Amino acid sequence: MLLLLSYILVPMDEVQTDHLRAYGVIYWAISRGYEVDWLLNYRGGSFLIYSNAPDITRTAAARGVYYERIGESKRAEIETEIENSNMAKVRLLSLPKLAVYAPKYAEPWDDAVRMALDYAKIPYDLIWDGDILEGALKRYDWVHLHHEDFTGMYGKFWPSYANADWYKRMVAASEEVARRYGFKSVRDLKLAVAKRIKRFVADGGYLFAMCSAPLTLDAALASEGVDILDVPFDGDPPDPNANSKLDYSKTLFATNFRIITNPYIYEHTDADATRDIAFLGPNAKFKLYEFAAKVDEIPAMLTQNHTHAIKEFLGQDSGVYLDKLKRHVVVLAVQPGANAAKYVYAQYGRGFFSFYFGHDPEDYQHFVGEEPTDLSKHKHSPGYRLILNNIFLPSAKKKKKKT
Repeated sequence: MLLLLSYILVPMDEVQTDHLRAYGVIYWAISRGYEVDWLLNYRGGSFLIYSNAPDITRTAAARGVYYERIGESKRAEIETEIENSNMAKVRLLSLPKLAVYAPKYAEPWDDAVRMALDYAKIPYDLIWDGDILEGALKRYDWVHLHHEDFTGMYGKFWPSYANADWYKRMVAASEEVARRYGFKSVRDLKLAVAKRIKRFVADGGYLFAMCSAPLTLDAALASEGVDILDVPFDGDPPDPNANSKLDYSKTLFATNFRIITNPYIYEHTDADATRDIAFLGPNAKFKLYEFAAKVDEIPAMLTQNHTHAIKEFLGQDSGVYLDKLKRHVVVLAVQPGANAAKYVYAQYGRGFFSFYFGHDPEDYQHFVGEEPTDLSKHKHSPGYRLILNNIFLPSAKKKKKKT
């Protein structure tokens, strides 16, 4: 009797030949109308496509992605295994509309998320401050922020790069946008943008951010109406009592932090655990938690991987001390050697956010002006997988929590 092969299984365990491009194949399959389930905690977070159409297998093969043709009996066997273990099946219902927040000018560093999306062949739009002020966020389900400074301190690059062409270009471009939209300063512009982003989440959007963006977003929100800028940034000293005036009720995830106003110190806040993480050295690893897929469905989606020990990488903000997190924040990955969260998630209003700290998962210490990472050499990167897990969060049919 001939076995009818009716499904395509895209495994995400060690047999996968290109973990990163596998996400792109799944995105492509959904875009063509194929039904897809995400099998949480099954073989590294595999995907099941409810078809065996030739265009699926041709696309997977062309992109170097390993797949398995399976029949009804194997599908039933997988279903039984999922039902009787710490696994779950989540239907990916639609394609999320993705946007990456990035300036119009060329930056002297790369964006790990843009590199991941480009490598996986997943489309996205670029938006910046003016687009957000004009309402662009309404067009998107998912927005990413990377190496951004919402405080008006220009990344605190002033001591080392004030005379660099790229720094002058960054300042000039931000000042031009501020003038165009009627703001007195870049600080006011960035605060307005930060508040729009916060509202985007509250209204049901999905926000993903890395590196300096999460903490500077919260620092900007907490310091509304407080002068935190020193002379190089606004021409006068900061309020000496600025930290006593911070309002943590306005932040998304961090609390009880102090803003470092000194322009000669690279950190923005004392919630940043970069120094302690760097002390652990380049061989350090952070720990990715495994969640009960049937109970903690969203954290489980965000942490699907083929390993739970992931090599450390630095950024301007490389982690957040655990005691600086709000109570509702779920820690997805931790750096135990620094008592710091590496990856966090929480619900806010009708939406969600997840923040992942560090600059490039495959470049331990990325410097200004370095060449971008070649992801074709890192097809199995567990650190980059965490980025790509996020794009399907808006697509997933989520269970309603019991009240």
